[in-house]
Amino acid sequence: MKRLSAFAYIVLAVMLIIVAVPLAAPLGAPLASPPPASRAARSVAPTVQAPPPTARAFAPAVPRVRPIPRRTPKLVVILVVDQMRADYVEKFGQHWTAGLRHLMDEGAWFREAAYPFMTTVTCVGHSTIVTGSLPRTHGIVGNDLFDREAGKAANCVADSEKTLVSYGEPAKGTGTSTKNLRVPTLGDELRAQLGVPPRIVSLSLKDYTATTMAGRRADAVVWMNLTAKTLMTSSAYTSAPLPFIAGFLKAHPIEADFGKTWSRLLPESTYLYADDAEGERTPGKWTRTFPHVLKGAVEQPDADFYSVWDESPFSDAFLGQMAEASIDALKLGQGPSIDYLAISFSALDLVGHDYGPRSHEVQDVLARLDRTLESLLAHLDRSVGRDNYVLALTGDHGVSPVPEQMAALGLNGGRVLTTELTARIDKALEPFLGPGKKVLRNAYEDWFFERGVYDKLRANSEAMRAALEAARSMPGIARVFSADELRDAHGTSDDLLERAALANFFPSRSGDFIVIPRPYYQFASSAARTSGTTHGSPYWYDRRVPVFLMGQGIKKGQYLAPVTPLDIAPTLAFLCGITLPAADGRILNEVLVGTNAEGSVLTQRGRFLR
Repeated sequence: MKRLSAFAYIVLAVMLIIVAVPLAAPLGAPLASPPPASRAARSVAPTVQAPPPTARAFAPAVPRVRPIPRRTPKLVVILVVDQMRADYVEKFGQHWTAGLRHLMDEGAWFREAAYPFMTTVTCVGHSTIVTGSLPRTHGIVGNDLFDREAGKAANCVADSEKTLVSYGEPAKGTGTSTKNLRVPTLGDELRAQLGVPPRIVSLSLKDYTATTMAGRRADAVVWMNLTAKTLMTSSAYTSAPLPFIAGFLKAHPIEADFGKTWSRLLPESTYLYADDAEGERTPGKWTRTFPHVLKGAVEQPDADFYSVWDESPFSDAFLGQMAEASIDALKLGQGPSIDYLAISFSALDLVGHDYGPRSHEVQDVLARLDRTLESLLAHLDRSVGRDNYVLALTGDHGVSPVPEQMAALGLNGGRVLTTELTARIDKALEPFLGPGKKVLRNAYEDWFFERGVYDKLRANSEAMRAALEAARSMPGIARVFSADELRDAHGTSDDLLERAALANFFPSRSGDFIVIPRPYYQFASSAARTSGTTHGSPYWYDRRVPVFLMGQGIKKGQYLAPVTPLDIAPTLAFLCGITLPAADGRILNEVLVGTNAEGSVLTQRGRFLR
């Protein structure tokens, strides 16, 4: 056989190197351009097919992502502060010194987080946080869901096949479950995908927040029932009261707060704005100025007492203490699995509705929540270990300023009377459908016609046009969409309001008309409603909320990237080594320890957002 020349040996060696290098590349090294190619990233996202060679030649360089250590937390904690606007942190945070301050200093703080959808209300926000999906995906489009066949609405978590389980006197009413939620929650997926079942706890003052955060099954789900004046749960989770919750309630009776006074925690000079402002609404026997005494009409706990207790910082402190008791009783974060604790603090929402976002009461609720969270974080550090849990805090929505206060400042603002708008639409349809009631009800922007009316409008374009124009001509109304317009829309829109409406649209549950007020306007049921405020609009004061992440696997810092609360569940799922099946949010890889990625960001569905 002929010997190879020296040149041939060199050529052969180069060819072997070319073949061997890809084979020797470590798992997760980028071999093609599209996705961030770490093994960890691939474990939570579907494979993205590489482009053809011709396309690859012109593709931009892909950033390398260092593999993320696969250490998982022992406990996932989700904290939701009901009605917490993002600008509360910016305006009032300088006076926080404890738990909220710790998140600002030691956590990852996303300062430009906002919901991308229209109906910014409690059940929609909580459903979005724990599923990582939009309302058009998870199906919860309001606090109440309207059943067209039955002609009535029900609480978003109401389940007639479940019963209430009371920690006091036997309760009457419908139980709760997440049967209306079209996708599983983070807690559901932890239970389904982990080898050892996790312990799941969800606590709130409201039934629909405690239920939604818990998911299908949980070890402890508890809320406050004002009618029964005690704690409550559902047969979806237990057939009898849990001994450790009953023991906590006995040791910390709500009635112990009777007669206590809620006064300012901080010096009065540190509070912004006026304490007594136009448009503030007062609950029970309270006035528009501090102090507020926790009592009702008589010298013993009555319905008014439980109502104002619910609306005070004392209820937040109670939830914090119950969370600490749950950690100890169930040894959360101390077992072989990844446990889950969710708490929704509701006092801010109740106070904000009555007193408005500029009130001293709102500022004081937050100052006291700062102390409550400090106690909870210290308890987590002692019981679970600072490096063994990961925590997220956000709001479920913001809130509108009191319209009368905006008008006093020279801005356009007011209240749109639903009775007047209904009369306009009914009148406009008389030439086509005859006299009588055509509009059945509204819930925020969703407006529903009487049975059969919308089908007649669809069959008569002139009647449809007349109804739409009647609604659009109402002072204070910004936009009106028919359900058909949204149903037929394709892709995304450059129009902010249309895009927000599309993200919220679920055909079988959304309204026949979507009616959006102008900024600083809100619907009111009667002319007598000239105080207090609400939320639920697609405007920034309702959509912007804080997002904090802190703990195991999280890099601290301030981030100005536009993110949404939809990103919380996918990020937590990634840290736990599981996948969400229907997440519209993305993994916040910029805050994960061990990553150094720039450029494209991959969602759990494998889509590139940037």
